[in-house]
Amino acid sequence: MSSAATALIWWVVPALGLIGGLGYVLWISKFQVKFHQETQRSVGQFQRFQDSLRTTQARDVDSSNRPITGTSPAGSDTDSVKSKPGPESS
Repeated sequence: MSSAATALIWWVVPALGLIGGLGYVLWISKFQVKFHQETQRSVGQFQRFQDSLRTTQARDVDSSNRPITGTSPAGSDTDSVKSKPGPESS
């Protein structure tokens, strides 16, 4: 490698580091607040979504564990069905 290329690398690498450092400081000072607010809003929406799922699941589990009273399957309630007399009972 020539001495000119070596000298160029010794100038370019620190210059890129300086530009990157200044860009990071600019991002922290100007854009991080907006980014942080949007992130918090997204996290808040996701937490509300999770809470709604927990509520729905708890309600479903609660309703599936509760015994159903006062109803009977169709056709199994023999007291309410009056049988017709057959031909042999006349």
